[in-house]
Amino acid sequence: MRRGWLSWMILGSLSLGLMGSAQARTRVLKDPRGDDKGPGTYVYPTDAAYKAGAFDITKVTIKDKGKRVEIQVRVATTIDDPWNSSEWNGNGFSVQFAQVYFDLDHVEGSGSTRGLPGTNVLFEPKSAWDKVVLISPQPATRVQTEIDLKAADLKKDIIIPKVTRAQGNNLMAIVSKSDLGGSLPKTFGVQVLMQSNEGYPDATDLLTRKVNEYNGPHRFGGGSDYDCDPHVMDILMTPAQGGDEEAQAQYDVLKRYVCDEDESKWVQAVLPMVYPGS
Repeated sequence: MRRGWLSWMILGSLSLGLMGSAQARTRVLKDPRGDDKGPGTYVYPTDAAYKAGAFDITKVTIKDKGKRVEIQVRVATTIDDPWNSSEWNGNGFSVQFAQVYFDLDHVEGSGSTRGLPGTNVLFEPKSAWDKVVLISPQPATRVQTEIDLKAADLKKDIIIPKVTRAQGNNLMAIVSKSDLGGSLPKTFGVQVLMQSNEGYPDATDLLTRKVNEYNGPHRFGGGSDYDCDPHVMDILMTPAQGGDEEAQAQYDVLKRYVCDEDESKWVQAVLPMVYPGS
């Protein structure tokens, strides 16, 4: 009887240990609903393809799966494929484009502080990014061509996932851990920029749809026509638990930009990272 009791205790302890280990390898970050307004003023394009909630992040899940890392970006509505991406060898969705930035060392001055071309954002020096994963509906060959043309100086740090797909409300990407430098430290930082896929981007924009002063069928509104406003609809904010205060914090961060007829006076919004393991 005692031997049986000890066996159950050992098995129970092992199970709890494995559960704890699995939880440690999974980070879940939440974001409030209804804050898909950039700095609080942005509105969706008028075409029906951009349905309400399509750019509203509600949860981000990052799973360390040994040699791979799985990223899920959940939005507030079912992800559709209104432009039938299968016709252009796409990934099963059409309008979303998520950029997932990682700070892997949390060392000021290590990494990049510029967002990718077309985002019109910067990162805090203490939260400079080391790697960015692109969750795009475009086929990998198209994304790689855009990177080569418009972000060649950053391409060693830009990751095109091994697998990209949409499932329900989730955008999903699987990347090799080796592409992230070989490890995903417990204290990594992450920031997600939710944008819209632009199949016909400007010459300097990496597949990014613009935000103008007024919206139109395929343009967001509520920003500026001077192309100095952040082309971002939603981001994460600390503590990433989905509280209402995080929405206001996002607005406060993203509205700190300056647009002017004189380009020398432009000021870009500066974004923080979220450190889920801290």
